[in-house]
Amino acid sequence: MTKTGKAAGQTGLLGIYLNDHLAGATTGAELARRVAAAKRDAPGSEVLQGLAKEIAEDRAALLKIMAALGVPVRHYKVMGAWAAEKAGRLKPNGRIVRRSPLSDLVELEMLRLGVEGKSALWAALRTRAESLPALDGERLDGLLSRAQRQSELIEDLRLRVAAEALR
Repeated sequence: MTKTGKAAGQTGLLGIYLNDHLAGATTGAELARRVAAAKRDAPGSEVLQGLAKEIAEDRAALLKIMAALGVPVRHYKVMGAWAAEKAGRLKPNGRIVRRSPLSDLVELEMLRLGVEGKSALWAALRTRAESLPALDGERLDGLLSRAQRQSELIEDLRLRVAAEALR
């Protein structure tokens, strides 16, 4: 038994898994915010703003799930992910002073990968909803559906950007 009285197999591995996804959600929320800000004056910017808002809400939903399950947040993982997202901005993109169209494409690809990971998280948690009363199956179904819609939306945007960036 752990200090909290819960079996290590139940909260130990689940806690690690949820904290890893929280780190990814932190990166994803920061990236979504940055992508939306970079396209603030572009046509369709409201779509990216809405997407960034939803991704931040999904991160908050994960935090609520962790709290309901009694899983403590591992702040070092969250801060590491936050720092990694900031460092990721330094990648070479073929331009010195301004953003490259390639930056838009790569960022949308990273964002889609993150949303796919989030979708996998919700689906994995859904398999435990019957045995863990703290998990709301209907809420997880809604989060999974939203993640799938987000992935489709990002893919549409990514393909439009790819057509321009890869000329």
